[in-house]
Amino acid sequence: MIRTEPVGNIRCQWGEAPIWWQGALYFVDIEGHRVHRYDPADGSERSWDVGQRVGTVVPRESGGLVIAGDRGFQFLDEETGALTPIADPEHDQPGNRFNDGKCSPDGRFFAGSISLERKTGAARLYRLDPDLSVHEAFGPVTTSNGIAWSLDGKTVYYIDTPRREVLAFDYDGGHLRNLRSVVATGHIDASPDGMTLDANGNLWIAFCHGGCVSCFDPSNGNELHRIALPCLESTACAFGGPDLADLFVTTGVHKTAKEEHAGRLFVIRGLNIKGVPANAFEG
Repeated sequence: MIRTEPVGNIRCQWGEAPIWWQGALYFVDIEGHRVHRYDPADGSERSWDVGQRVGTVVPRESGGLVIAGDRGFQFLDEETGALTPIADPEHDQPGNRFNDGKCSPDGRFFAGSISLERKTGAARLYRLDPDLSVHEAFGPVTTSNGIAWSLDGKTVYYIDTPRREVLAFDYDGGHLRNLRSVVATGHIDASPDGMTLDANGNLWIAFCHGGCVSCFDPSNGNELHRIALPCLESTACAFGGPDLADLFVTTGVHKTAKEEHAGRLFVIRGLNIKGVPANAFEG
């Protein structure tokens, strides 16, 4: 039986980018300028104020975290909360900020920007390599969002939200080639946002303004499952828990709708589906 419930005590203005790492779920509150850590084993929570809108967080293989936010890519020391700048490829574009991102199986950090004015084509997807060099990976885009790699690591799936589809590329050594569309989401009256992969190779997508997460088979584009949540702003999802069998979903606060659990972290149990381990940044 599938069960959906809020967990923890953190309430975000705009939760995003959940990722399971070493027994805990990390996620961000973009508008609250915070990175959060939730441990479901004991219910403990920890937060870091990063002093800027932060679009995503990923673990670093050597320890600590890497974020992408208003000031570009930065290291975050979990012990002290100190931030160390890496690079800001859009320092001259105040109308943009970094949004969602994840690491590839070969340890590169892909994160993209968003045009806050929704200016078509004003944003890009970037790649931060282990040597700390930054490269444009794909563009132009408008609202860079979910990204995930196939089970064999040879395909990368990517969402530029206004397109209302999932794009796919062949992936090799950090390069994205052979662009195509593999999933159309236009039949759902909402915006495809954060995305994750399950152990069957299927994609789970959170739909902002839609109050749901849906599962798609990227081999044929078919929608396999759809699960409603009690918050319109369902923003991103990630499998976690001891056996990666729980689907965590971040949410945000709607501009006008009054919802009891808006901004809370949710967990969906009983899916009988498992996720795959997250990748860390190798730099």
